[in-house]
Amino acid sequence: MQRFIRFCVCCAAAFMAVSIALVVLYRFVPVRLTPLMVMRKAEAFGRGEQLTLRHEWVPLERISPDMISAVVESEDAHYYEHGGFSCEDMIDAFYRNRRAGYIVAGGSTISQQTAKNVFCTPARTYVRKLVEAYYTMLIELLWGKDRILEVYLNVIELGDGVFGVESAAQEYFSTSALQLSPGQSVSLTGIIPCPRCYNAWLYGVE
Repeated sequence: MQRFIRFCVCCAAAFMAVSIALVVLYRFVPVRLTPLMVMRKAEAFGRGEQLTLRHEWVPLERISPDMISAVVESEDAHYYEHGGFSCEDMIDAFYRNRRAGYIVAGGSTISQQTAKNVFCTPARTYVRKLVEAYYTMLIELLWGKDRILEVYLNVIELGDGVFGVESAAQEYFSTSALQLSPGQSVSLTGIIPCPRCYNAWLYGVE
């Protein structure tokens, strides 16, 4: 029994050490690959298809203020006020999930979504939510709001194989993330809940 306890303690310590090191690294280095990107490639391979990932990293200052405002207002209106979690949204999600009998809502903030996108799989389980919460606390502590938002806008899925607002701006509007208009920014934000469902109508939107 003692060996098992020591083994669990060692595993926990190793996980914490690796996770903290990774979070520190991503504080300064662009996130080039996420678990979701790998999953999308694997899903396409399983269907006998080849998926080309479109992902171009840009710093926050090269993203339109209209795009930043649209995302914050739509996804997390109190982003700059909380410490990574919105208790009100989580309580609401808990009761919605309880009524449904399974997970239908997460009540996630931008910080939580960033933690999920970068460090977790999209599996809707309470174990994943616990890991997500752990990483959310780490990035809030070690990254700060601007870096979290920068990473979020660069890794978020915005279409079939399209990740990040720079790639989405080029794909749908033949422009850069910095040149996105208010209407284009709102249109991109509108597909975040289901990017592979709604992306088609974006072509041609001005």
